[in-house]
Amino acid sequence: MAEPLLHRRRTAGAFGSRKGELELIFFRGWESLLRTLVVGVLAYIVLVVFLRLSGKRTLSKMNAFDLVVTVALGSTLATVLLTKDVALADGALAFALLIGLQFAVTWSSVRARWVRQAVTGDPLMLMYRGEFLRAALRQARVTEAEVRAAVRAAGIGSLGQVQAVVLETDGSINVVGADGGGDESSLIGVAEHAEPGAATARGRKTGPSR
Repeated sequence: MAEPLLHRRRTAGAFGSRKGELELIFFRGWESLLRTLVVGVLAYIVLVVFLRLSGKRTLSKMNAFDLVVTVALGSTLATVLLTKDVALADGALAFALLIGLQFAVTWSSVRARWVRQAVTGDPLMLMYRGEFLRAALRQARVTEAEVRAAVRAAGIGSLGQVQAVVLETDGSINVVGADGGGDESSLIGVAEHAEPGAATARGRKTGPSR
């Protein structure tokens, strides 16, 4: 008689424990909600103030490094909101550190080419005058189909109407249409991997340097 009773008590205790765990999944108490509310508002204000002080460049996605900083800021904000072990002061310091590093890197990139090269690299030309630059495609691990898709997205139906397709430093692909004006200023600084056909075409267009 005692053993069935003991078994029922153990079963009831286990069931109660599981029920308590399930309740914690959906609701941990008003104190937890209040902390999330207060810390969330304050952390958001701190982040906005830091971003205003650092300028618009902080959140611009001009290269892969900018994207990393933006994602890191969002991840830090989420951690401060939901992790009780992380104090608001720790989160504010993390915000300041990330924004400060981004400011230092971009400030140095403007003044030192080697810093810019190390952090962002150069844009890469994937197509020139309708011709695929296959060495560049292999280096960038981009297929011809992806380049064609970018051309279609730009509203161009013929590859012959394309002056250049460029893989930018932020990973996006931009298409430069052939306007017939001969102005290639937007392509200055683009890393070229022109194959003989494309190089010949460029030589015919630009002519000998003087």
